[in-house]
Amino acid sequence: MTDVMKGVRVLEVAEHTFVPAASAVLADWGAEVIKVEHAVRGDAMRGLARTGVIDLSGGVHVLNEHSNRGKRSIGIDLTKPEGLEVLYELAKTADVFLSNKLPSVNARLKIDIDDLRAVNPKIIYVRGTAFGPEGPDKDRGGYDMTAFWCRAGSAASATPPGMPFIVPQPGPAYGDSMGGMTIAGGIAAALFKRERTGEPSVVDVSLLACGAWAMGAATALSMQSGKPWSMIPSGGGPSNPLVGICKTSDDRWISLVMLQGYRYWADFVEHLGRPELASDERFDSAEKLSENAVAAREIINEVIATATLAEWTERFATLAGQWAPVQNTIEVAADPQVRANGYIVRTATAEGAEFDLVASPVQFDRKPTQTNRAPEFNEHGDELLGELGYDMDRIMELKVAGAVT
Repeated sequence: MTDVMKGVRVLEVAEHTFVPAASAVLADWGAEVIKVEHAVRGDAMRGLARTGVIDLSGGVHVLNEHSNRGKRSIGIDLTKPEGLEVLYELAKTADVFLSNKLPSVNARLKIDIDDLRAVNPKIIYVRGTAFGPEGPDKDRGGYDMTAFWCRAGSAASATPPGMPFIVPQPGPAYGDSMGGMTIAGGIAAALFKRERTGEPSVVDVSLLACGAWAMGAATALSMQSGKPWSMIPSGGGPSNPLVGICKTSDDRWISLVMLQGYRYWADFVEHLGRPELASDERFDSAEKLSENAVAAREIINEVIATATLAEWTERFATLAGQWAPVQNTIEVAADPQVRANGYIVRTATAEGAEFDLVASPVQFDRKPTQTNRAPEFNEHGDELLGELGYDMDRIMELKVAGAVT
């Protein structure tokens, strides 16, 4: 944890990853985050037993840890007047309130903007939705696969033409995590505004908006050209042989993205083991290299296919141009560059079982951003109620009424 958000108190009524990921980032930055969970089952994420091919029923529930790191938990039944009273008391002490409930649900639970502002006029109110707070779909639910990936253009754009299926998003909580980081940035801006002007903001972020922003450059080009964005073939662009993805002898891949192709040509072919190509009359000027890009790319592909990814990684260590190995998630976690920068952090469960998480991506003062574990369900319920001034008799009355866990 860092201390840039020290003294900021965040109250969250949200589940799954989109929105909880935002307050997880704020917790990593030093904010105190109070997570209000369903009084019986807790966050629905706790009950998720499988995702894709991964079984989450045993060991550390890392998806829950990813989006709830560093928080305090209390179980409250917001449908009961006594439970709502507790939430309002917590809201009086908070700087920020977050929700990813549907607008109609927020209204029904009496946790909408006017409800929270009635007890705390200075609270910053944050809504994370699938499709935004206005329009015909404002009260429709959604996930990042539907709103961020498919509806906002990524799925169609990432699917090669002629493919018999649509490419799914590459991992669980993919759009949720980026959306959470976006919300965290919006909250930081709202806190800054309130500090300067005294005026609180309402912050809205949707998965659709985040997905549209992620595809913003492509969508701008599409609006200009009138044509939908289509995936560029992996072989590279039409006039630059140093942009593309090449297959190695061990069926791995290398990504080349040297946008100034001729600038890097001589150095690249030297590392390729074909220095004579620098003076080849087909490639000895920027114009010729562009005109003969297909021939140059064929040579590159043939040479890359003669050695393994490990061999090319070693040979390209001093390459001046931009390239990267195509890595899987296990390789990313072990990448020396990832580890050197503290992009993977270690923490432990309440029982002491250690595990690794990807760190939230912003660092301050050149220090890796540390993290803490996610709370157990209602781990801090009695503690938080005590901080609000409730004595044990009142706490027991609330428990008997089913208002708190």
